[in-house]
Amino acid sequence: MSFDLILPFLRPIEALVLDDSISEIMGNPDGSWWFERHGKLSPAPAIQFEFPALQTGLEVIANSLGKKFDVDHPMLHTQLPDGSRLAAVMPPVVRPGPALTIRKFRQKPFTIAELIAADSISEEMTAFLRLKVQEGETLLISGGTGAGKTTLLNVLAGFIPDDERIVIIEDTAELRISKPNILAAECQTESVNARVEFNTLLKGALRWRPDRIILGEVRGEEARTLLDSFNTGHGGSMATIHANSPVKALRRFAELAMRAHQQATRDDLAAEIGDSVSYVVQVRRYFSGRKVSEIAHVDGYDRASKTYNIEPVFALDEQPSPIYSR
Repeated sequence: MSFDLILPFLRPIEALVLDDSISEIMGNPDGSWWFERHGKLSPAPAIQFEFPALQTGLEVIANSLGKKFDVDHPMLHTQLPDGSRLAAVMPPVVRPGPALTIRKFRQKPFTIAELIAADSISEEMTAFLRLKVQEGETLLISGGTGAGKTTLLNVLAGFIPDDERIVIIEDTAELRISKPNILAAECQTESVNARVEFNTLLKGALRWRPDRIILGEVRGEEARTLLDSFNTGHGGSMATIHANSPVKALRRFAELAMRAHQQATRDDLAAEIGDSVSYVVQVRRYFSGRKVSEIAHVDGYDRASKTYNIEPVFALDEQPSPIYSR
């Protein structure tokens, strides 16, 4: 089913769906609707979407995409034809009505000029990161949910020289990197007959002659494989990770790698990470929108004090939104 055929089943929220400046649409079980634009949440009180119509629409959309959404399958996670991600849940898991979240796929990726104009990143930060990407430094982009990690990763990848081969691995395809030599692969975790896990795909990617590997998000056993790739000639790679500070990002990376390689000591893994990751770029959501809050240089790991040697290069003074500062 094409996206145009899906729209009639989402008619009450069609304007939000078609607005390219909106990144997320949220419908709550109480019938209220919200949307996110430029990192800010706003209510949409004019929207009236009757529960039976929403329920029926979601069932039709699910069926058209080879999914099920009924009393025996009360949770739905799927990708729409335009790349957007849809997540829904129905009663009795939630009450009184179904809930819907659509994380939209922006048809035209953000440019660095747009991020600068939106005050998401400064010109000084941009010049610094452009240079580090071109020099082949390995970057870890850290942030909370909806902080703008993927958006920033997409922009920074544009700084990679055109004569390098880039392999992109994602759970759900979101990156739109315009370079001449790219191989983009997407996991197939819901396929019954041809299931391809994140880590399996990453291991395969190492045989595809990448100069740089871009990983949508480090969140499982692929952390060990990614760390190995950093140490075997794939410096200059980039990945995102869910964490609220550069230190926590490095610690989480180590914890994830430890799960897949329990024979290694925590100090050994931390030392590998300290030697492999050059910079952590932290992004946060502020009341004024999403911003790069910190760029930190990683200069190894101190086994005696069990701490990473981190030197802040840039840091904002602005206070983050309380929701995202924990």
